[in-house]
Amino acid sequence: MTTKQTVKKIALLTGGGDCPGLNSVIRAVVQSCILEYGIQVVGIPDGFKGLLENKFIPLDLLNTTGILSKGGTILGSSNIDTPFRVPVIKDGKKIYEDRSDEVVQHLKQERVDAMIVVGGDGTQSIAHGMSQKGIKVVGIPKTIDNDLNGTEFTIGFYTAVTTAVEALDKLHTTAESHHRIMVVEVMGRNAGWIALFAGLGGDADVILLPEIPFDLNKVGNYLNDLYHSRKKYSIVVVAEGAKPIGGDVTVSKIIEDSPEQVRLGGIGHRVAEELEKITGRESRAIVLGHLLRGGAPEGFDRILASRFGVAAVKAVVDGKFDTMVAYRNDNVELVPLETGAGKNRFISPDSAFLQTARHRGICLGDS
Repeated sequence: MTTKQTVKKIALLTGGGDCPGLNSVIRAVVQSCILEYGIQVVGIPDGFKGLLENKFIPLDLLNTTGILSKGGTILGSSNIDTPFRVPVIKDGKKIYEDRSDEVVQHLKQERVDAMIVVGGDGTQSIAHGMSQKGIKVVGIPKTIDNDLNGTEFTIGFYTAVTTAVEALDKLHTTAESHHRIMVVEVMGRNAGWIALFAGLGGDADVILLPEIPFDLNKVGNYLNDLYHSRKKYSIVVVAEGAKPIGGDVTVSKIIEDSPEQVRLGGIGHRVAEELEKITGRESRAIVLGHLLRGGAPEGFDRILASRFGVAAVKAVVDGKFDTMVAYRNDNVELVPLETGAGKNRFISPDSAFLQTARHRGICLGDS
């Protein structure tokens, strides 16, 4: 951290996967910079890809008007580009180059005094690396997965949960009509926050999480007991990173040049097929996938993005760099940037949300 100093220009970047609420934070940063401090703002298009290409877009009150309620990000994003590992072809072979010194020069040439970087654990890891190169950086946490270490909630999470809950509400009626088991796969990588919150809000009978390896025979027996006692249909929510006891995650594909090479997916169909065999009842699988990333941000995400944006600008003005804004106990505070750099937050066994699921009788696959 450094002492308070004069800041004339801030660069803003949205990296990693898109999510609802990114435009809300862009709007808040621009408004706070211009109206409160008289600071100029430039946006970097397409995440760190734009920084590698030395591209900057002036942001002002006019070109950010009306975007707060819009999903996605007007700046664009990238979840595969990093200046520390750029793929190039030399002598017919692919190698990786560190071009971080080059992007440092781009920022200096643009006369950027500080950067605000909005992203998840991968993006914050790159931002921390840039800070170690001498760039003044403040991070803002966003990811629908809500798995970023150091903060209780991230931008995009609540909207993704709302989208999942709305889907579950619709599936209840069709599942009931045909007495089916409906298995809904949601995103979340190796953390089960979306699955847990969606299952709680969407009245699921079963929630399968990456943090709790499951036994499908126990799940099947539980669903059969429900069927014979009081309920002729069932809703199962499964996180994409969930895995059976003694088994492994289900991988959909490998992206070689991506910092996140392993892409999960397919566990929903596996669970549905196995449950149909175990229970003898028709089971269908639905994968919500990128639907969870889309649409307008709901109210909480808009407000959280505004709080984060304003707090990040203040941190820059106060000279508190190499930090990340974080939501803790209804307060927005600063934590060291390395807290969220490449580090995840998982559901603990004593989580109040997890215990709520158990007390409601929801099956988690372990009993």
